[in-house]
Amino acid sequence: MAARVARQERAALVGLIAGRARRLEAERSLDELAGLAQAAGADVVLRVLQERAKPDPSTFLGSGKIETLAASCAETGVDVVIFDNELTPAQLRQIEEEVDRKIVDRTQLILDIFARRARTREGKLQVELAQLKYLLPRLVGASDALSRLGGGIGTRGPGETKLETDRRRIRTRIHAISTDIEQVRRRRAQLRERRHKASVPTVALVGYTNAGKTTLFNVLTKADAEASNALFVTLDPLVRQVRLPDSRELLVSDTVGFIDRLPHALVAAFRATLEEVADADLILHVIDAAATDRDRRMDAVQQVLEEVGATEVPLVEVYNKCDALTVDERRRLEDLDSAALCISALERQGIDELVETLTSRLALDVRRVTLTFNPDDPADRERIARVYRHARVVLHETRDGRVSIVADVPRRLLSRLGSLKSL
Repeated sequence: MAARVARQERAALVGLIAGRARRLEAERSLDELAGLAQAAGADVVLRVLQERAKPDPSTFLGSGKIETLAASCAETGVDVVIFDNELTPAQLRQIEEEVDRKIVDRTQLILDIFARRARTREGKLQVELAQLKYLLPRLVGASDALSRLGGGIGTRGPGETKLETDRRRIRTRIHAISTDIEQVRRRRAQLRERRHKASVPTVALVGYTNAGKTTLFNVLTKADAEASNALFVTLDPLVRQVRLPDSRELLVSDTVGFIDRLPHALVAAFRATLEEVADADLILHVIDAAATDRDRRMDAVQQVLEEVGATEVPLVEVYNKCDALTVDERRRLEDLDSAALCISALERQGIDELVETLTSRLALDVRRVTLTFNPDDPADRERIARVYRHARVVLHETRDGRVSIVADVPRRLLSRLGSLKSL
């Protein structure tokens, strides 16, 4: 007998135009929420945008609009109502009571997608920590809500059994996961220290979710990491070596995609991962050039970089998906930012220029020098090995007990390789 395919949950999306927010911005935000809902496995059947001065402290939308929402949900057979904001515990309980449907807010939805996407033990731990921190203040009344949940969006990850545990047990679990993640953080720090000692520079790819970071990562590193036209496909950081045509090396790391209003609990939980960005030699901010709300997405990435302490790291902005722009749109982009790098990772366009920029910004550009070493000195023997690892040796000769090497050396390494003279 064929296995039954699970029915997609029917979802209603709810947004608010409050304060100075404009309708266009609210509609774009609701479009993004629809993409998130689909990534979580939902079928969006209803959209509601309410305009009011500020959110209602009890029902977010106000009592009249909540009644209308409840009637619309009943009429369209909605299973889950997703709000494009983070709701307070009191609002969650009140809305759930009045609408008589499962209620999920934006934060819970993003956490749910991360729970779906996490593959490694580290990724799963980080997501579980974020979910438990989100759930802890919302435990009151959770058991009533659980009777109506029955699985689906908002219930993955820690799962129903953990939702029903008391605060003490959840705090104990949070402490245990935090300890594990701290060990991961220390291990990553040791690996980074080892890379620094090996003098291999690191480039971190950052950007809004679905900007094309993993496609670019695969092009640069000749890797085959999973890339998809979906949100949050990359959760577990990848670090790969890139060897340039003249044998110089650098490391490229692919990171989790950012998003507007990325939950603080997630940023905190993924700190061990995001430290890769703060400790990089250079950040490549990959931007979806064809996105209609490009500026908003760039601002969202900048906010997360500030949150993880990465604003001091040199940054290069790379406009990806330029193959999707018209000639006029591309010209406008170049007029806006004359230093803009326009590429298409998918079509392999502009990659050579990008590599040249990396080479220059990381001081990988070379000088031809003559280096002399004492082969009996262990420290000099280590320097000779480093020259062969990181430079292109043109000539090697031994005379009068000294080793003389002519090599094209990356500028960043000149001070570390011993006595030298330029040719």
